[in-house]
Amino acid sequence: MKLWNNQKFNKKVDKFTVGKDRFYDLNIAKYDCHASIAHASMLKKIGILNTGELKKINNVLNEIIKDIDKNEFNIGEEFEDVHSKIEFLLTEKLGDTGKKIHTSRSRNDQVLAAIQLFILDSLNHIKVDLKKLFNILIKLANNHKNKLMPGYSHLQIAMPSSFGLWFSSYAESLIDDLIFLNSAIEVVNQNPLGSAAGFGSTFPIDRIHTTKKLGFKFLKVNSMACQISRGKIEKSTSMALSLIASTISKFSMDICLYMGQDFDFISFPSDLLTGSSIMPHKQNPDIFELIRAKSNLIQNIPNQISLLTTNLPSGYHRDFQLTKGPIIDGINDLKDCLEMFIYSIPQIKIKTKILDQKKYKYINSVEKINHEVLKGKTFRESYLSVSEEIKNNKYKKPKKIKYTHVGSIGNLSLDIIEKKFNYYYNLFK
Repeated sequence: MKLWNNQKFNKKVDKFTVGKDRFYDLNIAKYDCHASIAHASMLKKIGILNTGELKKINNVLNEIIKDIDKNEFNIGEEFEDVHSKIEFLLTEKLGDTGKKIHTSRSRNDQVLAAIQLFILDSLNHIKVDLKKLFNILIKLANNHKNKLMPGYSHLQIAMPSSFGLWFSSYAESLIDDLIFLNSAIEVVNQNPLGSAAGFGSTFPIDRIHTTKKLGFKFLKVNSMACQISRGKIEKSTSMALSLIASTISKFSMDICLYMGQDFDFISFPSDLLTGSSIMPHKQNPDIFELIRAKSNLIQNIPNQISLLTTNLPSGYHRDFQLTKGPIIDGINDLKDCLEMFIYSIPQIKIKTKILDQKKYKYINSVEKINHEVLKGKTFRESYLSVSEEIKNNKYKKPKKIKYTHVGSIGNLSLDIIEKKFNYYYNLFK
């Protein structure tokens, strides 16, 4: 069944044009029902439906939502998409009353409303997960703020660092990601329902009514602007997803690196690791490698959306159908990655006395330069002096070493980071 039937049916064309919609539409089925409930309420308000008809429509739609929540809802090969399946169920159970549901709307604004509700719900879920991860990292930073680790640049030994600095660096990076996530939420949080095919409706519809019913923050006023937002909504969302993915991908790479025997800074319980089919001594960080890989794929989604939507004129084009898959996959993959990260990272085990290893004998060279500067030498004189000591194998580390530059990340610093995060977290509540 299709929502249009004014042309001959061609099975080959149908298979190509439907594509993977039936698969992806299961993600937005519940939201299409919610949008239809709001739309029916508005139709009652303007006199298209009576009280009895509205009640019947709501009952059927709520039954469908229950089936969706129980994973008992399916679309079926005979239906083009979830929208046609839901309208069919309404018509099958309610006859002419079910046929009234599409009055004053198009599949265009129907799809937009369902997708935006799905994205909005998902982004708010991700926002909560970001706070969970942030809180874990701040706690780890505080617990391990005085435990030293070597800092690396160019993959070469650089200067002393601390686990407090490492954990809190990723915590503070999440603030940048949160800012972009908030921006995406604001873009998506505008009601498109009632824009129809992009040119409005001659029915006396009440779009403020559906905006309130669906919980959107704003109404997208101009009906054509609703269609122009196609692509922009997905770009905003995908950019927010990609920045979070960038943070946890880099963190996962650190974990994989630091778990290796050549570094040996950290470890995890064996049940979070995987073995080798041939080498019995191996314990591999597969979950972090998969988080890294999935996150890297997510970072490609903004490029996919841009290529799909660049240079399209105003109005609807079937190209937009293909933005659905990357966005839904990206959201679901990121939620899975965050869930696994939140589960595993609190179980990290920190090694001690790492800097006692011989290979880190020069790691305090900058501190020795600083000592000499404080005694009256210029920085350049001190740098050359310590450099000569290292070249001639006469270097001796300073007797007193200050590690304040690596944090020990004091409580004040962590408090400031927490205040920043909470400010942005609560900004658009």
